[in-house]
Amino acid sequence: MSSTPFCRFICVLLTLSGFGKAAHSAGPPNVVMIISDDQAWTDFGFMGHPVIETPHLDRLARQSVVFPRGYVPSSLCRPSLATIITGLYPHRHGITGNDPPQGVDRGEMLKHIRAADTLPGLLGQKGLRSFQAGKWWEGHHSLGGFTAGMTHGDVARGGRHGDVGLSIGREGLVPIRQFVRADREKPFFLWYAPFLPHDPHNPPERILAKYLQPDRPPRLARYYAMCEWFDETCGELLTFLDDEGLRDDTLVAFVVDNGWIQQTGPRRTTEGWYAPRSKRSPYEGGARTPILLRWPGHIEPGRNEALVSSIDLAPTILTACEAEVPRRLPGVNLLEVAAGQPPDRDAIFGEIFAHDVADIDDPAASLLYRMCWTGHWKLILSHPRGDPVELFNLAVDPHEVRNLADQHPEQVDQMVAMIRQWWQADADQSQ
Repeated sequence: MSSTPFCRFICVLLTLSGFGKAAHSAGPPNVVMIISDDQAWTDFGFMGHPVIETPHLDRLARQSVVFPRGYVPSSLCRPSLATIITGLYPHRHGITGNDPPQGVDRGEMLKHIRAADTLPGLLGQKGLRSFQAGKWWEGHHSLGGFTAGMTHGDVARGGRHGDVGLSIGREGLVPIRQFVRADREKPFFLWYAPFLPHDPHNPPERILAKYLQPDRPPRLARYYAMCEWFDETCGELLTFLDDEGLRDDTLVAFVVDNGWIQQTGPRRTTEGWYAPRSKRSPYEGGARTPILLRWPGHIEPGRNEALVSSIDLAPTILTACEAEVPRRLPGVNLLEVAAGQPPDRDAIFGEIFAHDVADIDDPAASLLYRMCWTGHWKLILSHPRGDPVELFNLAVDPHEVRNLADQHPEQVDQMVAMIRQWWQADADQSQ
């Protein structure tokens, strides 16, 4: 019966009337930000991993523009997340480490988020309501401009990096479903940053069983299973959007806060079971991430090899929602890059700071490394220890095995100058 002329006529009328779609389809889109927590850039099916299964994110990738050469400027979660929500490099937004100096109250670090323009706050000026679910370091969710959320941030009740919010994904998506359904008249911004695949690596046994192999270390199998568990929750979220008729009116952005390479031998760090050249390091294993954008009818799916950064997400989302983009944001609009326009810049940059902040008012006091990417070249400049400069050609050496600094001194000089110019220009603008 569905193929009769009458039924086809009814389907056309329903389509033209917008039946089943959000009432705000003519205004700003919804925005769903999906943030993986501690996952290497290689560890997805769509990025070519031979073992880890991520069918839901693979499907999202097929529907998105995929930037495989994406980066976060810091390979530590708190400064990285602060960059995503402000669009600023860490030394600009002032949030450089996870924990305060010894003897300093944690609440004193929150002055930086209070002083910042944030995505939820700026989008709120365009009528978007917003919801925080998952990891969040900056006190109560309202300090980030969210109109609703899960994290209370009260240190006396265990507040540090998400508290109640860390249950999202691991314990289902009920709070998100309730938020989305509460007001269908207004578009929304959703921050979905589950504590996944972050340790504790305690995946469901039904998933873990797929990865346990006699020749595979159990810790590695658990990490693999955690990646699939995270993917499963993403599939649940994306299916929910489809079921609610929100897919066509929603911009979905995906990024990883920082990398993780699972360590299987004796513990080599005091922070966790991750390899030295991953989380908290200046290397690709810590700073590189795929970045995905899906917006049906507005972004053509495909693979784009442009060099991009999480600093680009804020201006991209603000532009998509026709909101004002603050002039101080250094990122570019990825909607234009996805359409074939090369980014209007010579390089992107990164910076690694100590886990514990040395001085909450002086980012340089905690600085360990600065990085520069231009074309396929990458340079790592240590500070202040004076380690040898490292230069890599990522086109032929994506895992940074061979330091070419001695062979290309002119390239080194050029990129060191770029780092210093970037750092000084940002310092001048901050005054």
